Amino acid sequence: MKRKRNQIILLLAIIAALSFLGGCKKEEVVEKKEGGEDMALDQLQLPEKGEEIAVIKTNYGNIKVRLFPEVAPKAVENFKTHAKNGYYNKVTFHRVISDFMIQGGDPDGTGMGGESIWGKPFEDEFDINYRNLRGALSMANSGPNTNGSQFFIVQNSKVEEDIIKQMTELGVEKGYPEEVVEAYEKLGGAFWLDFKHTVFGQVFEGMDVIDEIAAVERDENDKPLKPVVIKKIKIVNY
Repeated sequence: MKRKRNQIILLLAIIAALSFLGGCKKEEVVEKKEGGEDMALDQLQLPEKGEEIAVIKTNYGNIKVRLFPEVAPKAVENFKTHAKNGYYNKVTFHRVISDFMIQGGDPDGTGMGGESIWGKPFEDEFDINYRNLRGALSMANSGPNTNGSQFFIVQNSKVEEDIIKQMTELGVEKGYPEEVVEAYEKLGGAFWLDFKHTVFGQVFEGMDVIDEIAAVERDENDKPLKPVVIKKIKIVNY
């Protein structure tokens, strides 16, 4: 039953990818940078000196995130402006699920609140090379083009072997460049969220903090029994 469920999930992800890939070309796959990580995706490279990063300060520790303004300019502008204005100060991670993700950014702490800096939802921003890998910072939403203030960080560390095999067989033409498959195999992630949730950042320090948060006790709605609080989010130069 689990295998069948995973295959269905992947099929849905493929359908979404095929819809998105209409205007994409093979040449858009990012090549490995000199001196970069041991995986080729730009998403996984460390920030360059002087680059703006986000430091999410929580009551469990700090999380450092590289942002992708060239890939998701609206999502990054929204996040940075909210951070600088103190919008996220004392806001909780209201939903945490071990082996999946941690979600925050709602001032109401209910999962139903929050808005963008423009006072209305804004559109999705997808890229074939920026995926919901472990450590990805992505926009939470209630459907296509409904982004507001909420975000999540992917915590899942494993993708099943049969799913990786299917990705490999599908290849770049159907949404799975070799670099993407390699990253999912080595890091894990939430591949079924690709092209449904905008990836606008990647954690490069503090995954241990995220793992600790994901493991806290929670109620039937996945809300932590003891608040997990974002003290503040600082935008600083790396």
